Amino acid sequence: MLTGGVRSGVLLRVRRDHYALPSTDLHVLRAVRVGGRLGCTTALRAFGIFGFEGQVTHIHLPRELSRARSPHDRRHHLTRANRAGTELHWSALLEPEAGSEVSVGVVDALAQTVRCSPPHLALASIENALFLGKVDGSGIADLFAGLGSEHQFLRARIDPRSESGQETVLRTALEDAGLRSEIQVLIPGVGRVDGVVEGRLIWEADSRLAHDGWELHVRDRDRDIDAARLGYMSLRPAYNRTMHRTNEVVDAIRHLLDSTRRP
Repeated sequence: MLTGGVRSGVLLRVRRDHYALPSTDLHVLRAVRVGGRLGCTTALRAFGIFGFEGQVTHIHLPRELSRARSPHDRRHHLTRANRAGTELHWSALLEPEAGSEVSVGVVDALAQTVRCSPPHLALASIENALFLGKVDGSGIADLFAGLGSEHQFLRARIDPRSESGQETVLRTALEDAGLRSEIQVLIPGVGRVDGVVEGRLIWEADSRLAHDGWELHVRDRDRDIDAARLGYMSLRPAYNRTMHRTNEVVDAIRHLLDSTRRP
């Protein structure tokens, strides 16, 4: 029956004794074909958690794996030359029984992300996992218990109020620049805003997902006017600018603050 399904195109033979529908996610197909499971930021995105960028497939491989295959062709053994588009993780798991047949668990995905990513992006993943309820305080304790001393400083910077990876990245960049930034601030007459810098400038981490549609743009513009009437400036950097050119956004905020600073 399985062979017939493969011949008819209803099923894909991903690896020996492993079959999938043609619509199966490409990252899952790559991981199973190699002989592992989704890991790091690829696993986080599968859980709905922020993981920066998504072109590369991060795959966790068990140390005892003896027949690793190319992520692109099950007929070829895995080599350095045929693993393009993947990042392999061999480290021992903190929670080997967690996760699923195709993915490591959340705590291990976060641990791999911390080891693999710049600190501000790893922090963004941790905070987003907390905000979404994908991990709790006990999970965070397990996470840092399994990380080396060089990563422990991140724990003190965790703020579970941050609602998106973009918010975390901008908040930490502002803090690193020496600017006082509060997040999730309730302003009477305006509502709750993502952040306020130096008590004078509102920043909102806008994304297409949360601001798609003209009615939402009108609402945001009305909020900016209401904030301006109270003496606040507003800045709404888009996702790509914040994530890929963060320093430019921080520089813009600093210049706005300087230009309006009272003598």
